[in-house]
Amino acid sequence: EMCIRDSYNFMLEFISRDLELLGHYEKRIMDLEEGVMDGKIQGFQNAIMPIRRELLTLRSYYDEIMDMGKQLEENENGFFAKKQVKYFGVISDRADRLMSKASQLLEYAQQVRDAYKAQVDAQQNNNMQFLTVISTIFFPLTLITSWYGMNFHNMPELKHGYPGVIILSVVVMITCIIIFKRKKML
Repeated sequence: EMCIRDSYNFMLEFISRDLELLGHYEKRIMDLEEGVMDGKIQGFQNAIMPIRRELLTLRSYYDEIMDMGKQLEENENGFFAKKQVKYFGVISDRADRLMSKASQLLEYAQQVRDAYKAQVDAQQNNNMQFLTVISTIFFPLTLITSWYGMNFHNMPELKHGYPGVIILSVVVMITCIIIFKRKKML
């Protein structure tokens, strides 16, 4: 019985250290979440992937401890005394709580990854919106310059058309900018 009690105390101490370890992982994930919310997404993937991998390993480790504790608690062969069997139940329950905590942290890490992806998508959308605005401003200008760049004989304003083309181009550009500012796209 003394050996089982010593093993039990060792396992409880070991499990207590694992609880601190999971708290450390939670702090790291929280720090990554704060960084994502502040827009600091540089190196995020390199930081979150090892955490997820280690949490997955810990979760399977706790699952194995829980299974072992339940099997020992069943005491099929009657090897342990009844008062010794309760120790295995306590270890199994604590391993179950640690596994639940590791699963929660994995879900939390996934939520932080989703927030990161949303942040990246928002940045890409802003970039695409900016490129769309620029393209929309320059498309009419390209059309105007290509039209007046044809230089065929019966074209109006062939000899003195440059000031008109310049004024038309500036008006189109200013109109596009005003429209985009009203729609808050620029």
